This record gives sequence, structure tokens and C-alpha cells, in this order.
Amino acid sequence: MPRDASATKARLLRAAERRFARDGVGGTRMVDLVRDAGQANESAVSYHFGSRKGLLSAIAEKHLAVMDLRRNGDLADADIRTVIDAIVVPTASLLRTDDGRDFLRITEQLAGFSGVRQNVLATPIRGSVLAGQLSRLDELLRTTLDATYTRERTGALVTFLTASLAERARSIERGDRQALSHVRYVDNLVDMLTAAIQA
Repeated sequence: MPRDASATKARLLRAAERRFARDGVGGTRMVDLVRDAGQANESAVSYHFGSRKGLLSAIAEKHLAVMDLRRNGDLADADIRTVIDAIVVPTASLLRTDDGRDFLRITEQLAGFSGVRQNVLATPIRGSVLAGQLSRLDELLRTTLDATYTRERTGALVTFLTASLAERARSIERGDRQALSHVRYVDNLVDMLTAAIQA
């Protein structure tokens, strides 16, 4: 690879985050993304990432790694609210950066592909601290629910969480005044998700 391959990959990743967040994962034209990254060769994505799917995986891996550094993996004695808090807080921390907000808008589009409802986590999630947190949540829910309901509720939690975070990301980007501070927003979100999953 050329000497500037890492810089080129970083520019392509950032351009993809912006485009996928605004134009949609399926609606983004690779030619626009490549141009945004300052590349003349339309095959730059294929060369560096293999495909659109490979590019999406690289974006997910980048942000999951950042969140995993902030995640609590020691939840053996945790209750449901503590586990949900441990899932939500590091994810919501992405609201504080431009690329984080773009990623949250992307995850909303991909929530159905997380694999939670099928009990087969998507590749970027497997082996992450988040995977362990989801496993602990599943374990706690199974004390009162069967596997089908557990997966359905966890899938709904992922859908609601990603939708709420993506909407707040869009609102911040528009410059809207936020009714709740970040801390209050996150606490309220954790409370709602905890109540809903145990209903």
C-alpha cells in the first residue's frame, strides 16, 4: 500500500460517516463519498475496504472500540437498570463528537441487523464488551421471560435506543436547544428503557 494509505482510509471513513448519516447507507453513491474524501480513483473504497459492507464494518469497529474503552464489563452482580445504564451511557457519549453523532445516525438505520432478535450478534458486535452486556441482560430477563420474549424485548430496546440517540444527534446538528441536559437525557432514557423492558 502507498505510504499515505492510513490517511486515505481515515478520510474515506470520515466521508462515509457523513454520507451514510445524511444520505442513508443504501442511498449513498460511492462516487460522491470518494470525491468527499478527496480521492480521484472511484475504486478507492474497494481497494481499502473491499466493499460498502466492509466500509460499514470498519466504521462500526472504530466506534465500538471507542465505546468498549468506556464500558463496564463486570456486571456479574448487576441488576437490569445497572446493565442498561452500562449499555446506554457509553453509547450516548458519542453524541459529544461530530463523527460519533454521524455513527449514531447510521446505527439507527442498521438496528434491525444487530442480530439481537435472532440471537446471532452481527460480526462487529461479537466479542465486544457490549456483547457481554447484552448477554448479561438476556440472563436477567430470562428469570421471568422465555427466550422468545427476551430476544424480542432486547431487540425493541436496541431499536428504541438507536432511534432516540439518532434523533438527538440530528437535533444537536441542527443547533436546536435541548430541553434536557446530556446527563438528564441519558438518565431519563435509561429509566424509560428499564421500565419498558420489565413491563
